[in-house]
Amino acid sequence: MDIKIQAINFEATEKLHDYVQKRLSKLARFCGEIERVDVSLKVVKPETAMNKETSVRLTVPGNDLFSQKVADTFEEGVDLCAETLTRQLEKYKEKQKNR
Repeated sequence: MDIKIQAINFEATEKLHDYVQKRLSKLARFCGEIERVDVSLKVVKPETAMNKETSVRLTVPGNDLFSQKVADTFEEGVDLCAETLTRQLEKYKEKQKNR
């Protein structure tokens, strides 16, 4: 699984990169077919609360799964996206079993 992280309008720290890698690599437990993960971290409106936009796109065979969340911190946004993608992966696996 290849994880690409893009920081927009700010410089991401190594700690944030490590957190994103660690959290999203756990998604492989739900589906081993994940080919690629594209993460976009963006500061929307500086100097306000709830200004961190996190979007994650998973590429699996024949499909793309996507989640986008706005939160107070990037860590919280990554957690929310991971929860949403976990549910999407479970649905994806169920559809694959029924084929």
